[in-house]
Amino acid sequence: MTVNTPLCFRGKKILAPMVRVGTLPMRLLALDYGADIVYCEELIDIKMLQCKRVINEVLETVDFVAPNERIVFRTCERERERVVFQMGSADAERALAVAKLVESDVAGIDINMGCPKEYSTKASMGAALLSDPDKIESILTTLVKGICKPITCKIRILPSVEDTVNLVKRIEKTGIAAIAVHGRKKEERPQHPVHCDVIKAISEAVSIPVIANGGSHDFIKEYADMETFQKATAASSVMIARAAMWNPSIFRKEGFCPLKDVMQDYIKYVLRYDNHYTNTKYCLCQMLREQLETTQGKKLHAAQSTQEICEVFEMGDFYEETTAIFEAKKTSLETKMQDEDDQMEDPDVIKMAVRFDKREYPPQITPKMYLLEWCRKEKHPQPVYETVQRPLDRLFTSVVTVAERKYRSTLWDKSKKLAEQAAAIVCLRTLGVPEGKLCEGENHLINKRKRGDQERLISRDHGEDLAEPSHKKANFIEETSDMNVPKM
Repeated sequence: MTVNTPLCFRGKKILAPMVRVGTLPMRLLALDYGADIVYCEELIDIKMLQCKRVINEVLETVDFVAPNERIVFRTCERERERVVFQMGSADAERALAVAKLVESDVAGIDINMGCPKEYSTKASMGAALLSDPDKIESILTTLVKGICKPITCKIRILPSVEDTVNLVKRIEKTGIAAIAVHGRKKEERPQHPVHCDVIKAISEAVSIPVIANGGSHDFIKEYADMETFQKATAASSVMIARAAMWNPSIFRKEGFCPLKDVMQDYIKYVLRYDNHYTNTKYCLCQMLREQLETTQGKKLHAAQSTQEICEVFEMGDFYEETTAIFEAKKTSLETKMQDEDDQMEDPDVIKMAVRFDKREYPPQITPKMYLLEWCRKEKHPQPVYETVQRPLDRLFTSVVTVAERKYRSTLWDKSKKLAEQAAAIVCLRTLGVPEGKLCEGENHLINKRKRGDQERLISRDHGEDLAEPSHKKANFIEETSDMNVPKM
């Protein structure tokens, strides 16, 4: 059993949360160069609550996957005790639900109360929370009481020092572990001076650790400058964003690494953890900065895949080698999983290699509808679908039980609905019952629908009740499984 050591926020060099930058490759690179703690990019509570937690055995990561299969948050064992999950939220219960979802995979939870961007403030998140202390108190108190990991928040300063200090004192009483302070007001931008005096006043007014942020433009050009900024603000720790985005080796006590080496180190993590090429390109462009107009910069801007990015940085061979390694690992795991499936397979399940292709069926007519109608006609209980998802590739398979017999397709599908349709096809074909394909000729379900539509039109014209008897509607409505997909 792994024992987690609670995060300490004193005397630390911290990678700040940055949208599109604070993804797994950048966080790991910052840790390699000497960062003590890394924050992920701000992730919105509502989006996270739609995600499913999936163990990725090929990459050895924990993925939080949206319904559209997009990876919203990816983490790994290497950072588990040093990554803080930053969320955007304006609701205490939603914030708690997200915190519980990720709690076992991160070292702490942070609430963003400083983002001045409209996409955040218009939803009452980010800097909008600064004008609602009651909501701040509710969110933070709920999190502190609801989970075991340390809670932090990140704020911007208010128009007056007194108001800022009073707000921070109220925040301190919620029981949070630390507070990060970006030393600018919400309407100020990086070109405006950072208000070290306000951060210092906060540091002297509270007992919890204060993390100073916002010094990249005025103070922090190299590693030693982080200590200068810390002394100027009397803060416990320093958090840096843009200076680390430009060159994450700023965390090295020994000084910067050559930018070429930094970018190649970053690309290695990109390949290791299958980072999306658009995010990779964005981060590399931030590192290149004034070199974007060079030949290399123009090639990077034109790149349309991870492979092309690798070729820009003379890493084509490394791309091929890494890709081959992961393909081999994936194949090995698939073979192992298939062997396990075969050993555990219920011998009474009737199997067939089929897939549902909606192009082969009339609009809104599916095998599941035909199977349901057949069961009703034969006076059998309605079909029962049991669907599972495979962690390795997040594909689905479904077993349908009809008249105490089980049926499934041996082919795995990309969605639960497709897997259930495939299982229905196996059952129908085994029984020798029509499944509704266009090639089968006249479709009686379509005819029933047409008749039903005509009857409703006639009823409407005569001013009759439009409600259709439930026993008629049931023949034409596709049944959906109420079963949740279990985690494997």
